[in-house]
Amino acid sequence: MSGKTLTRMDLTEAVFREVGLSRNESADLVESVLQHMSDSLVRGETVKISSFGTFSVREKAARVGRNPKTGEEVPILPRRVLTFRPSHLMKDRVAAGNSERKD
Repeated sequence: MSGKTLTRMDLTEAVFREVGLSRNESADLVESVLQHMSDSLVRGETVKISSFGTFSVREKAARVGRNPKTGEEVPILPRRVLTFRPSHLMKDRVAAGNSERKD
């Protein structure tokens, strides 16, 4: 693993270079897209980006967990969790990238 992390600033810079908007307009566009995605997920909607993947919210029921250190049973409250399922195209691209690397 290279340890490189893609940030909002990186996305903004990519939009600036590829689309030709100003840096401020590029930043606003990236923020707007991320805000729309977040708002939809908060409402419980699914966000599907073709050739990339699907973000969705799952409801997890209450259950009894166990503290691995002490073995003590601990109640885990019901909660909502965010899940991501990559598309087959994305899985293939990542797998192809892994096969090309020689660490």
